[in-house]
Amino acid sequence: MKLLFVCSRNKWRSLTAEKIFSVLTAYDVRSAGTEEGARVKVTEGHIGWADIIFVMEKKHIRRLRDKFNHELQYKQLVCLDIPDDYTFMDEDLIEILKSRVSEYIEIPSDF
Repeated sequence: MKLLFVCSRNKWRSLTAEKIFSVLTAYDVRSAGTEEGARVKVTEGHIGWADIIFVMEKKHIRRLRDKFNHELQYKQLVCLDIPDDYTFMDEDLIEILKSRVSEYIEIPSDF
């Protein structure tokens, strides 16, 4: 299964998610951002590749729909409701990510 994590600049939240979930061998994981200055800017290719797209905030859903509405038609799009209050690999952010993402994918108990 292919997981795409999206935030604004792909520097803190989505990049943290990519790093922590990429160790799970059952999943291919990537991350991207919606803004012009993003480290990796989300493309049509990312959308087509992903089985599940996790966004951090509702504004990311709007931005994706504005740009990729047709490509998103048959995609599972999940808003994690994680505000831009965390830095890369913040312990609190990691715990929130694990908790919220575990509602959608199977995560080993020792993760």
